Amino acid sequence: MEFVCVHVYAGEKQSKDVWGIVPDESGMRVNKKYSCLPAEEKGIHIINIRAIEDIGYDQHESTLLNSLSKNPDADCKYGLYFRDGKRKVDYILVYHYKKSSAGRTLTRRSQHNDAGARSTKQDPLPGKSLQMEMGESEPHADCHEDDKRFRREEYEGNLVEAGLELEHDEDTKIHGVGFVKIHAPWNVLCREAEFLKLKMPTKKMYQINQTHGLLKKINSVIQKITEPIQPKVAEHKPQTVKRLSYPFSREKQHLFDLSDRDSFFDSKTRSSAFVLVLIAPFLLANGVYSAAYPLHDLLCEEWASYGVFYKYQPIDLVRKYFGEKIGLYFAWLGVYTQMLIPASIVGIIVFLYGCATVDENIPSMEMCDERNNITMCPLCDRTCSYWKMSSACATARASHLFDNPATVFFSVFMALWAATFMEHWKRKQMRLNYRWDLTGFEEEEAHPRAEYEAKVLEKSLRKEHKHKETDKEKLTWKDRFPAYLTNFVGIIFMVGLTFAIVFGVIIYRISTAAALAISATPSGRSSVRVTVTATAVIINLVVIIFLDEVYGCIARWLTQIEVPKTDKNFEERLIFKAFLLKFVNAYTPIFYVAFFKGRFVGRPGDYVYIFHSFRMEECAPGGCLMELCIQLSIIMLGKQLIQNNLFEIGIPKMKKFIRYMKLKRRRSLDHEEHMKKKQRYEVDYNLEPFSGLTPEYMEMIIQFGFVTLFVASFPLAPLFALLNNIIEIRLDAKKFVTELRRPVAVRAKDIGIWYNILRGIGKLAVIINAFVISFTSDFIPRLVYLYMYSENGTMHGFVNHTLSSFNVSDFQAGTAPNDPMELGYEVQICRYKDYREPPWSENKYDISKDFWAVLAARLAFVIVFQNLVMFMSDFVDWIIPDIPKDISQQIHKEKVLMVEVFMREEQGKLQMLETWKDKDKKKGENCNNHSPRLSLSHSGSLSSCHSYPVDV
Repeated sequence: MEFVCVHVYAGEKQSKDVWGIVPDESGMRVNKKYSCLPAEEKGIHIINIRAIEDIGYDQHESTLLNSLSKNPDADCKYGLYFRDGKRKVDYILVYHYKKSSAGRTLTRRSQHNDAGARSTKQDPLPGKSLQMEMGESEPHADCHEDDKRFRREEYEGNLVEAGLELEHDEDTKIHGVGFVKIHAPWNVLCREAEFLKLKMPTKKMYQINQTHGLLKKINSVIQKITEPIQPKVAEHKPQTVKRLSYPFSREKQHLFDLSDRDSFFDSKTRSSAFVLVLIAPFLLANGVYSAAYPLHDLLCEEWASYGVFYKYQPIDLVRKYFGEKIGLYFAWLGVYTQMLIPASIVGIIVFLYGCATVDENIPSMEMCDERNNITMCPLCDRTCSYWKMSSACATARASHLFDNPATVFFSVFMALWAATFMEHWKRKQMRLNYRWDLTGFEEEEAHPRAEYEAKVLEKSLRKEHKHKETDKEKLTWKDRFPAYLTNFVGIIFMVGLTFAIVFGVIIYRISTAAALAISATPSGRSSVRVTVTATAVIINLVVIIFLDEVYGCIARWLTQIEVPKTDKNFEERLIFKAFLLKFVNAYTPIFYVAFFKGRFVGRPGDYVYIFHSFRMEECAPGGCLMELCIQLSIIMLGKQLIQNNLFEIGIPKMKKFIRYMKLKRRRSLDHEEHMKKKQRYEVDYNLEPFSGLTPEYMEMIIQFGFVTLFVASFPLAPLFALLNNIIEIRLDAKKFVTELRRPVAVRAKDIGIWYNILRGIGKLAVIINAFVISFTSDFIPRLVYLYMYSENGTMHGFVNHTLSSFNVSDFQAGTAPNDPMELGYEVQICRYKDYREPPWSENKYDISKDFWAVLAARLAFVIVFQNLVMFMSDFVDWIIPDIPKDISQQIHKEKVLMVEVFMREEQGKLQMLETWKDKDKKKGENCNNHSPRLSLSHSGSLSSCHSYPVDV
């Protein structure tokens, strides 16, 4: 359900009407006034203030049992209710005001609409006279402050007239800050529930289909085994019965269980249905109110605690407290984390297989064998000399840990894992929709955003000024063209900036490698490759983290200037831009190492140079896969540790500490305020505003890319993702209940555009892993050698087969080594990794036929692998139904039961009608048996019964 932003103050015109959106006879939503509603009909249909991060609405359900923990601030229990201790605070408005020295002892704790039916037109707002007296005592008061105070009173009067109940409190520990507590009475909640067609539980209860036979025994065993990791909350226990749900209607209240009205509209329902009519965006933007939020009133021992990291989440409890949208995020995160467990186990097995077979790997043994006496060509011009291949023994052995036949199997497994994960989530999502009564929920057409309507109004005013006809205006592509052009140019520039930074890091690697090669110590020369790789990856990591924050701000700005029509459009466009920029930022360095490094080097005597000075980088003798593994692991772990965890913990803590110091400095000026009890709404005011779920989803989606896109080079990626997510779930939970103001509870039946992004990454992962195995690893060259060139059917001679020869007399002038005798002997032929003709051939240094054979095999593998894995993924998608069979049966059963309920209701009405007819008939017969008596009926005609007798 979407809401509209409506303001109640329009310049000098002081309207007392509260506007909202209600359905007309056709079902469409039109503007209506609520200025003359009777007390029992007063209700509200206005706003979700999307543009304001401070807005939220919710109320705690008191039946959350033993999932609650004692609030860390003992005084925070104060402020959850009005002063009468009965009406609960549903929402808080915060405003700043100036206190004079004389007025500092005056406080205001006044109640609005105690009986729920007080009219502002007949009775002035409580507290208004007090503010006016204070204003009179300050003849030099700021006119701007008076204007804001007047606008607050104007707006609050409209809220009272609309049926809400208010209570002010300026007697707080925060100097110069006042709070307005708002309570929504029963009649307002009923009206909104009917308007939004919220499904509410009826009195009718039915038995949930239970498993039988072997399946029942298996489920029983699983429940006993997993009992220690289940959260100790009532909501998480298996359901055997369920209440039938039906859209709420005031005419059919007899169908619903209204024995306890206080708990009938639970936390989630109140939040999603009754985002109270509070303030239009300009009221916050202009400082009339500084914040608006609901109150926190619980902390979950079984959720927001690191001590329960091994337990399942109480998702139903999270949904009741925060609403479906946030509940779905934590449910998705939980499913994703659970699915990482089998992926991590298989990844560990693949890694251990590499460790166990490293001593049996013939190619690495040949590289490490000093008896082969293979002399390699210099890695750089002049300063670098010839070197022995055996010096790269450690790199070759390490490469085998990740470049072995098991990694091909793991790539196929992870592609199927991604497809299975998506199907599993769809089924889990359907189960949650059934449990949360969202099976029939459909989002209505969203109302235009305030920014969009302002833009349309501006366009209309321009046309009026030019004396043109002004029909119902809307923004066309011509109006948006400058914004679209800015978006296109901005995104291209940001992508180009990312490429430029990666290119700069490449220049750093090349120049640093050349500088370190001049080192006089042999140990310095031997560690050049490791030093350059490690420092370059760290530079990439720092740049990625910095640009992530910059690109997030730029994506929001680019989306704002587009002026999307609805909040959903705004969110989807923002997500797309932010994901595109952050995807390019995070993966460009990895793509370079995987697919470009060492591909355009040239050959000895004819190298490719950058700026005519720097030679392009070469891969290590064991290939670039090991370096890709290092790059991927450092960036992935660095982002998770620094950006996702330290930033999430450190930055909110730092902001909270800064606010605390500011408040402490204010309190030191007023000893009387310092001695007051701290209210719950004062504590929440010091928390960070909720800024949406986009950052939370984004970091997990980027991690999902690390786990799937290049998993062939780093089988341990799922394990590190699992360890991070175990902490991430509790970290996010703790942040939501202790560091952030309570957000709006929004209804949603899925995770939206994020699902499509996940599917896209899953499909892209198949293609990328096919190319990594085929072109980055040595898997295909080994197969080609084994089946085409090996003399004895083994891998003996493979290393020599992949090396070409070069005559040192063919070096270009000025590029030969300065010290050709460094190895102690004169070198005439050196080797380099490539498939080229030898110097004694007629076509020396040309591409050999072996190169084309290997290239053909690589391309064939990509085609076969991609199509085979895609087919298997689609088969998994097809064979697993999106809706579990038991859920489908339960939904059908609910429809049948609902029809039966209404049939019985109609039968009852018919029986009552027949009973009344029989009674009327009997009364008529009794009247005929008595003496004739006539009376005048209401219409003036004669009647035979129900009146005093009169003479004829």
